[in-house]
Formats: sequence, structure tokens, C-alpha cells
Amino acid sequence: MNKRTIITVLSILIVGTSYGQRTVEKQVTLENKSKIEQENYPVSVDIRNAFGDGTDVKSALVRLDGVEIPCQIDDLDGDRRPDEVFFLASLPKKSKQTYNITLSDFGSARHYEPRVYTDLMLTNKKIKETNKQDLYISQLTVDRDVNPYWMLHHHGCAFENELVAYRIYFDHRQTVDIYGKYRKGLELKATQFYPDNNQKAAGYGDDVLWVGETFGLGTLRGWDGNAPTMIKDVEHRGQRIVARGPLRTIIEVYDEEWLPTGATSPVTMTTHYTLYAGRRDCRVDVGFSRDVADLKFATGIINVKNSTEFSDKQGLRGCWGTDWPVSEKDSAGHKRETVGLGICIPSKNVVSELPANKDNYPYVIGVPGRSFTYYITFGSDNESFGVHSAKEWFDCLVEWKKMLNAVVERH
Repeated sequence: MNKRTIITVLSILIVGTSYGQRTVEKQVTLENKSKIEQENYPVSVDIRNAFGDGTDVKSALVRLDGVEIPCQIDDLDGDRRPDEVFFLASLPKKSKQTYNITLSDFGSARHYEPRVYTDLMLTNKKIKETNKQDLYISQLTVDRDVNPYWMLHHHGCAFENELVAYRIYFDHRQTVDIYGKYRKGLELKATQFYPDNNQKAAGYGDDVLWVGETFGLGTLRGWDGNAPTMIKDVEHRGQRIVARGPLRTIIEVYDEEWLPTGATSPVTMTTHYTLYAGRRDCRVDVGFSRDVADLKFATGIINVKNSTEFSDKQGLRGCWGTDWPVSEKDSAGHKRETVGLGICIPSKNVVSELPANKDNYPYVIGVPGRSFTYYITFGSDNESFGVHSAKEWFDCLVEWKKMLNAVVERH
């Protein structure tokens, strides 16, 4: 994206308390210079060494015009020490807002109503007959040639907000799959991605896309010069829940010592999927252990049967179509699902936009460095709160890209 952000902390004040407890006051001003309203705009504030002596932040309070707004404290690198305070801003067009942040070296994180949810679960054979599992984990790493796909409930990490839900397959495909909703709300803790008949009758959502070995929704793969390649030749692969909410969830997918086709040396690829409350899009940050200018990659979206395609020829592409959400042999109890898919890639990373084939609407991607960021999004025709035609969906994609590229400065 071409979004430009400037981060400057205007003031830092350390205040002592009567028992040696301390607080740090920070002030961050956001200025929306565009004519586009920014709802649920993500704001991260670095809190490492906030007190100047290595003391960790224990709690945080964020206020706008004296009113407390929800926030969360996240440990991003897994060292059990907090790295960021995160909150969501609502910025009218051509507006400026100042947020006051109080960091404390005592107490504990404040609790707010969760607006996101995530889980990673091992299959528990003792309760298999219920199709609901209870072996929750936060991270799993496997060695070369080990495939835990069938040992994980819903086959990998799943995560959601009020609008949408995603999951990521834990195997050589690493496919991004989707779950559509009828109404707004968090559902995965109850349905675990597979609603039973009673839940379906009560209006819960369900898996709405068959992905097979396609890109699904924006999965990154290798490229051998002619076709996409799976993430196969790796020493270790893993998934980790980095952040659980209440406002954002972050899932890390890592492939250690991957040897892509044509590469002269291995590379470790780490991908972070970030879902914010109140937004249907998911941010995808891909990082590499070395410069990968010598490699090409592939991504895109599945060619849903009978779908209509949209592209602005500058990295924004989408489709709207209808198909069974499962394989034909498993279609009993399911209905055909209509979905809109979208992907937005920085134009500088697009080597070529390839014509649609029977599986995908593909891109060839170049990364002149060690990282890049792109976004994926989707909508289900089941939604009572969404859109219900190809034209509406494609119009939404155009506005989505404008929102992503709008300038918000942080002073």
C-alpha cells in the first residue's frame, strides 16, 4: 500500500506514586488528511522500555476527550514482555484527534468486551463423536515431512471478528479459507468452524468456500516460472497465536529453512495475519530471513465457479460467484454458497497479473527486499449486513483500496 504514517510521541511524563508505583503519560495525535472516513483505524504504540530502565508495562489506559476507550497490551515476539498498546480509532474525514495514554508498572491489563476470537486445537479422540474439541493450544511446530493437518480441529488456526472468520490450513498448502455469517457476532467458540444442525437452524454461519489446492483467499505460494508451488521443502513449519484480542488477533505462520524451486539457498518465511474488530479485511505481513529479490512468488484468489471477475490492473482484484463449499461427496446437508473475494497488493510487488485459469485468478509477485504487506477480504451473500451482487461487491473493493491508501498522519 501507499499509506504513509508518521509516528511522533508529543509528550512523555513519568509520575511516581506513594508506594513507588509509576505511570507514564503519552499523547498521540492522529490526523486524517483524506476525504475518507476511517472506521476502526488500527493504532499501535511501542511501550518497550517505557520507563527508561527496562521495567515492563503492566496496565494501560487510553482516553479520547477524557473518555476511556478499549485497548489491549500485546507481546508480539513471545518473550513474555509487552511490546505494544493497541487501540482502534474512529476518524471522520479531514479530522484530527488526540489520544492520552497512561502506562503503569503495576496492576494488570484492563478487561473489555471481546470483539475478536481465535483458537488452535488438537483433536481429542475421546470426544470425537460430538465434533467439538477441548484441547486448546497456542502454538505448534512440526519437523520436516510431518503433517498435522488431520490432527488439528478445523485443520489450523481459526480467527474471527463480528463480521467474518478465517482459518489457515496447517500443511504444505497453508491455504486461507473462510467462514461466512448471517448476523454480526462471535461464533467460533460455539461452532468451532463446524456448526451442528441445531446451530445452523439457530442462524449460525458456516464454511462458505471450497478451496482444495487453489489459492483460496490470497494464500502466498512459491513460483517456478510456470506455475505456483506449495510450501513443501521446509525443515520446520508452525503456527502461533500472537494476539487474542479484545480488538485484534494476530496469527503467525512460519516456514523455517524453506527451499523454494530454483533457490540457491534456503529462506525462512514468517507471515502474520492480523484481523481487527469491525473490519472484514485481513492484513498479511510477509517477512523473510534474507533478501529474496532473486525469487518470485505467487498469490491471488480462487476462481469460484461461474464467477465474475474485477481488476483495476494495479493490484486490486476480486470475484463474485457461487459454488458448493465442500467437495461433491460431502455436499449432503450443505447448500451452494455465493461469496465475494478480494485481494489488494502493492502495485510495486506485482510482476504480472495472469489470466484466470480453472483454479485461480493469479498474480506473480516480486519482493525487492525482505518483506511486503498485502490485504485480503471477503463477503458472504448470507450476510444480513453485507452486499448481495457482483456490482455492489466490486464497488466495495474500489472504496476499500481508497481507504487503505488514504493518508493518516500520527503526530
